[in-house]
Amino acid sequence: MSLGKPDSGEADAERTAHAERPVFDATITPHRSLGANGFRIVMTLVCLASVVSSIPFVVLGAWPVAGFFGLDVLALFIAFKLNFRSARAFERIIVTPLEVLLRKVSHHGKEAIWRSNPAWTKLEREHDEDYGLLRLTLVSRGRSVPVASELSPQERAGFADALGSALASARRGPDYGAV
Repeated sequence: MSLGKPDSGEADAERTAHAERPVFDATITPHRSLGANGFRIVMTLVCLASVVSSIPFVVLGAWPVAGFFGLDVLALFIAFKLNFRSARAFERIIVTPLEVLLRKVSHHGKEAIWRSNPAWTKLEREHDEDYGLLRLTLVSRGRSVPVASELSPQERAGFADALGSALASARRGPDYGAV
């Protein structure tokens, strides 16, 4: 039994574990400014305003107006629910020394997966002087896929810097000499 360097089986297992360890792992979700509690508060206030506003019409005998107020509340409720459903979409990007994995899930639950070797993957940026970073695209072997389209130009620029650094780090590979 030696207490020095690990045998080749342990070293190989350690290299494999290190190569599969993510250099970069990010999940991008659409921004929504209104959460569940905010939704309840807004809908409660709209319902109260609708009821209070419809009372004079009902008293004057124009009761169908109250129904139209109800239709407005229903339309607002449906619009919020559709908005919340579209917020279920997300993108997850994982970069390891062996692979770049992009997993896009739509608001319907449809999943698209894009895989590539980090050595052959580059990050293309479409920049505009007035608006900033407009578009990010991962390109590998003639295939391309847009990423981070849900982010603002400023957020996209920060994300591009972090992802570009992760791709460069993954290309360099693990430092096996430091084991």
